[in-house]
Amino acid sequence: MNLRFTPAVALLLTCVVLTAAGCGSISSAGQGEDSRTPVTQTPAEQPTEQLDDSPVTSPSQPSAKPPVDQGGASNFPAAPQEQTKSSTSGSSGAEGKEPAIQVVANPADIAVLVNKSNKLPENYKPKDLVEPNVPFIFKEKSEKRTIRQEAATALEELFEAAEKDGLSLAGVSGYRSHAIQRSLYNNYVQRDGEAAANKYSAKPGHSEHETGLAIDVTGSNGKCPAQDCFAATKEAKWLEEHASEYGFIIRYPKGKQSITGYQYEPWHLRYVGKNAAKEIAKQDITLEEYTNNGIPVTKPK
Repeated sequence: MNLRFTPAVALLLTCVVLTAAGCGSISSAGQGEDSRTPVTQTPAEQPTEQLDDSPVTSPSQPSAKPPVDQGGASNFPAAPQEQTKSSTSGSSGAEGKEPAIQVVANPADIAVLVNKSNKLPENYKPKDLVEPNVPFIFKEKSEKRTIRQEAATALEELFEAAEKDGLSLAGVSGYRSHAIQRSLYNNYVQRDGEAAANKYSAKPGHSEHETGLAIDVTGSNGKCPAQDCFAATKEAKWLEEHASEYGFIIRYPKGKQSITGYQYEPWHLRYVGKNAAKEIAKQDITLEEYTNNGIPVTKPK
């Protein structure tokens, strides 16, 4: 059959060719998008460290960054210091605001409040540190044997009274420098994660041990030193009943974690003076509440 290529036929053939070419272009573009679809993780399932500006183009290649620590917000050792600085501005990221950090004006005050929101000056060291005449669970000479003079005298009286009641106590850890506290805290963060470490360890500058007014104690047999099992001992029960008579308080009492920011520590004694200690024990309150600062210092869960 002879076809006559009229203008109408030519126009029709041109449309057919253009349509076929257009379909090929659409198909090619769709194939390009499909080539990135093997990344099946949803944004919520992806590790936080992958949320950067670089495209996810090779799921088979391992990330060069360390994984997120499941125990806390970060597993970088330097994070605690950086976060302490940032919290002074009241910013803590998406999870909410941390309490603004205040540097205590009179760190040598016997009733000084040191906690998650109140910190000591970085270079502070008590000038009247002495070694009390009490036994410790270790024999070597160490700065952690020392506490401030007034607290040391009171501690000797407390140990003597416990001995008269048939209980022998021993010191575990007294004064701690800023540098030692930093090292301890960072080690705990690396081991357990920041969220877990914050329940039982203070960031540098926020530890009562740095005041020289706190000391951890245990029974002279050395069992359960600074451990939860100490709570069930006769020594712990005696301290709860009598520590205030000598100017000491159980600084982190049971059931007060939302106020103190730390878990129950029956071994952690803090010297505040007899009058304050007796009033705190009588009212069954914390040092935060006694100093009219009884607000939660930990983020709600």
